[in-house]
Amino acid sequence: MIESVYSPDENRYVCGMKYRRAGKSGICLPEISLGLWHNFGGVDTLANGRRILHYAFDHGITYFDLADNYGPPYGSAEETFGQVMKSSFRPYRDELFISTKAGHDMWPGPYGNWGSRKHLMAGLDQSLKRMNLEYVDVFYSHRYDPETPLEETMQALVDMVRQGKALYVGLSKYPLDVAAWAYVYLKAHDVPCLLYQGRYSLLVRDPEKQGILAQAMENGAGFIAFSPLAQGLLTSRYLDGIPDDSRIARGGFLKKEALTEEVLRKVKALNELAGQRGQTLAEMSLAWLLKDGLVTSVIVGASSVNQLADNLKALDNTCFSEEELRRIEEILEG
Repeated sequence: MIESVYSPDENRYVCGMKYRRAGKSGICLPEISLGLWHNFGGVDTLANGRRILHYAFDHGITYFDLADNYGPPYGSAEETFGQVMKSSFRPYRDELFISTKAGHDMWPGPYGNWGSRKHLMAGLDQSLKRMNLEYVDVFYSHRYDPETPLEETMQALVDMVRQGKALYVGLSKYPLDVAAWAYVYLKAHDVPCLLYQGRYSLLVRDPEKQGILAQAMENGAGFIAFSPLAQGLLTSRYLDGIPDDSRIARGGFLKKEALTEEVLRKVKALNELAGQRGQTLAEMSLAWLLKDGLVTSVIVGASSVNQLADNLKALDNTCFSEEELRRIEEILEG
């Protein structure tokens, strides 16, 4: 069967998606973005991945978040995106904001991961080839490398921009004190860090408790939240036990030990509150991250078009009353 030529929905920018400016920059990102961490690898179906990507763009999602090690196997999510870029998205490249990252395990030997200049430069070059791109909109250092001098890692980011291989640079999962130094270095070299990506959800509040959210704002950077549903815990998936086809059952990143009785009690109470708001637990969890201006965009994953459509419903109500916020805090602290 011959694929028809893709033509995006002409109403994609008036269908309800809202955009937020990232810190002090020209970057404007959709409130909900699509991450390709799962469901777009070589073990997944290209046709399904293409449908999800098309649906995302048709509904105003312009930010697609990748990394070199996304798959499995490593690199395959970028290859999937590269095929869709070549067949569908090429005419719309200037509407898209595409990120990738390097720093985690990719190939054998001492240069196969972490933050050396050699690893980062090689990683970006490989990513560009896989994605059929001449440049990425933002390149993230995927994690802090305690062994490599931070000057080397940051200078590699600076040089990527000067070489035209990335328009902007960002940090992912950097500790507060290290990020503080990185912000200063990058700004001093005229390539400011404009995006910080961190794990943030109702169940993982580290960015606010550790001061990372405030630090990003103070340095003119936008904050991008990933794992906003705590890898499925903040959905209806586990309210009645562990399904056989769930991430916990499959033995992935989400471990059975994460679903403690205390967590389940909190999730059930949050689910009840969500119902009172006329939302699913997932919708409320995403909406909570967007309740104020501290988060620029929330990255969601999706295994199907229907799942992505459900997540986008969170945008229908991102306002919370003082009583609702108080109740959420009581549930999480109880």
